[in-house]
Amino acid sequence: MHLFDESYDPRTHLVLRPHDGHTNVRGSYMVRESSWYALGLLVRDRAGDHPEDAQRAIDILNAVLDQQYLDPKAKWFGTFKRTPEEPLPPVGEPAFRGYDPNWRHFVGTTLEMILIEYPTRIPAPLKERMYRAIDAAVSGEMHDGRLVPSYSNIALMYGALWDFAAVHDKNAAWLSQSTAWTNEVYRLFQQYRTFDEFNAPTYYGVDLYGLALWREYGSTPHMREIARDMEAGLWTDIADFYQPNLRNIAGPYDRSYGMDMTQYVTPSGVWMRSILSADKAPLPMHLTLNTFQIADVWFAPQVTLLGTHVPDAALAKLRKFEGPHFINRTIDSRRTATTWIGNHAIWGGEFTSRTKDTGNKTQFHPATAQWRMPSGQIGWMKITRSPNIDSVADRGGITVATDGDVRFRIFTGSETSGVLRDAWTLPGFDVAVQTDAKGFTAIRPKNCGGCVDATYTGLHSIRLNMHTIQ
Repeated sequence: MHLFDESYDPRTHLVLRPHDGHTNVRGSYMVRESSWYALGLLVRDRAGDHPEDAQRAIDILNAVLDQQYLDPKAKWFGTFKRTPEEPLPPVGEPAFRGYDPNWRHFVGTTLEMILIEYPTRIPAPLKERMYRAIDAAVSGEMHDGRLVPSYSNIALMYGALWDFAAVHDKNAAWLSQSTAWTNEVYRLFQQYRTFDEFNAPTYYGVDLYGLALWREYGSTPHMREIARDMEAGLWTDIADFYQPNLRNIAGPYDRSYGMDMTQYVTPSGVWMRSILSADKAPLPMHLTLNTFQIADVWFAPQVTLLGTHVPDAALAKLRKFEGPHFINRTIDSRRTATTWIGNHAIWGGEFTSRTKDTGNKTQFHPATAQWRMPSGQIGWMKITRSPNIDSVADRGGITVATDGDVRFRIFTGSETSGVLRDAWTLPGFDVAVQTDAKGFTAIRPKNCGGCVDATYTGLHSIRLNMHTIQ
């Protein structure tokens, strides 16, 4: 809340975008995060002894609602501008370039929480406007028709918002449709007891949010019960992949913005910090407006209100490392994650049945490793480029199969490292490489201080034999 206060502009009633040095700046203000600030202000004013907070929340909510697209014929109907400076998307503009359809649910569920938790703090005209905004968000998503139940984090929020709107509006058709939606999300989860967006430190945190909305506000006992079941299953997965001494969730990652959770903010880390001490939680120890992905810490008001429900066995694993172990996890009929959780290093691979590749802008990392360097900092490795790929981890390392060129990004910070074709000599970590690659280069990229990009060309297989040095 202190960082929110620092970022608030009373002229626009919105929060300014933090300058974390990495964000793709689309404008000066953040609409979604401003709605989160409004919720946080009402949480802080729980006892009604901060009237200035309540008034600020009202001002912010009106400013946020001003940014909703309300043309029912447009593809982006019901979503919100990411920033007021964002121009009206041209006809045919693809999603996520000129607009973000997911803001319907991030903002919409925040409005839902405020209407449920603080109905007496909101003036009647604003309250009515918030209900209309939620209806537009739901109608817009239905009109858009792009969302599928396997798109886990958004599907969960949509289920919560749809259910809430259906009950409030006494809309029997919406209630029937939303019930079918939530049941399908659960059916997909039950197949392999996991979500299709597997092992995503940022989006797992949004999954937990959506599940907590179902758990706390679902309109039926059944909806609340299946939410608790999925929530427990997700926490069990997180705990299995977490190494509390390294303060990181091991890979592979279907979606990830970073490789060291002690250096950037994820919603998963925010949830975990609510139950773990700072020296055990996967979150930077000192948060400033320059921390990478710092805006995700502004998810904290939702966490505060909804509460963190973790099964006892999972909580024990999150709090204390119970020893090295190997994980073999089926994601779906074609994909499997294999991960080694060691005392001083963690690594993982994803077998995709050659259905997924890795590109420069992808969030998919099919082979990853993290370890503790002598400096105490976390070193890491990930694949940043490959054709369709299969990656399998075991207790001794990772085996990769593909056809073409593979690029590994290796981070050791200011520590000295040597990256050769057949051996990587890294601080605290050695990797012996066996490959049929025809070519090899190692360069230091300009956009990543302390990194080496090792590219193997024309290969079919590569084996990384990993060994920690303590």
